[in-house]
Amino acid sequence: MKKLLSITLVCLFACIFSCDKGEKILKDNVQEIEEYLEANNLTAERTEDDLFYIIEVEGNGVFPETTDRVKVDYEGYFTNGQIFDSSYERGTPLTIELTSVIRGWRDGIPLFSEGGKGKLLIPSHLGYGEFDSNGIPGESVLIFDIELLEVN
Repeated sequence: MKKLLSITLVCLFACIFSCDKGEKILKDNVQEIEEYLEANNLTAERTEDDLFYIIEVEGNGVFPETTDRVKVDYEGYFTNGQIFDSSYERGTPLTIELTSVIRGWRDGIPLFSEGGKGKLLIPSHLGYGEFDSNGIPGESVLIFDIELLEVN
């Protein structure tokens, strides 16, 4: 019985610590996004899941569903301006299923209609989380300039 109680307490402590850490990361990410917006004189909308987005050009086409295939031009960068990925630099738009992208894109791209342009400001829990991924440090806020070219 003592052993079971000890194991339960350890698990409870681990869960509380993990939850507190996740809340702190989210709070820090949101603050970083808000500071970026203020420093760049930008106004963004915010979803319930803390995805920030800016529609710069209203499209005139259909809005994609989260299960659609889309063709986008984009540039991804950190709040310090360092670019980590760009379809513009490659000279080729990306065509991809929204089911196979980070949650920030899966939730954010459907906010744009075909032909629309804007920004997604993505806290880490909607990006790559706490872990490093392809040169992107864990807990990173990601910003994407998005141009939705086509919905299939």
